[in-house]
Amino acid sequence: MNSVNQDRRQKPRGKDGLYRFIVAINLTCWLLLVCALVVFHFARPDFISGVQTYWGVQGRTTWSAQHVEALVMLLQISLGLTLFTMFIRARRTRRQEDHFGVNLFILAGISLVSLLTLNLNVL
Repeated sequence: MNSVNQDRRQKPRGKDGLYRFIVAINLTCWLLLVCALVVFHFARPDFISGVQTYWGVQGRTTWSAQHVEALVMLLQISLGLTLFTMFIRARRTRRQEDHFGVNLFILAGISLVSLLTLNLNVL
């Protein structure tokens, strides 16, 4: 058997193109979640402490609409790509020694709960 048509069972994971593609999408989804956390910081209302009130320092008491839109978009893209990756891995992993990847479930859960929380409390 030549190297071009090498059987997937004989090929190391690191050399498998689809496996590397799935890992790249997974990393992209986690980076999108980190970006969503940064956007969340700018979207939320400012915390106005007693000292700030005493000194008359003004702060934003409402959510930033522009940042909330970006936050929802980032979370939706992250959730969509995660579900796509889960679907691809479910179709691909058939052997007993293949692992499904718990981090995908964690990422999907975080994204879904964040979207639900935003829809219930902010939008």
